[in-house]
Amino acid sequence: MDFSADSSYLQVSTGSYKRQVYEVPSGKQLVDQALIDRITWATWTSVLGDEVIGIWSRHAEKADVNCACVSHSGINLVTGDDFGMVKLFDFPCPEKFVRIFF
Repeated sequence: MDFSADSSYLQVSTGSYKRQVYEVPSGKQLVDQALIDRITWATWTSVLGDEVIGIWSRHAEKADVNCACVSHSGINLVTGDDFGMVKLFDFPCPEKFVRIFF
């Protein structure tokens, strides 16, 4: 769960592997992708979204990547997975199957 930098929006990842964005405090769900793309997030802990497509390996299943967190500088992303691996990526990483940094 993450708040936008201005605390006007909240993003969540559902158990059905969907990323949803809501207005605060109304709770109205945003569905306009162009608006969602313009939001600056204060934090990022979601494993879902266009910004993190690259964290998924070619043969990964949806449940394989368990957690993610963007650095305070907003330029790195670290993930943890079912195999005990901790992986470091550039953020955002919108390209599939990106190179991993260690």
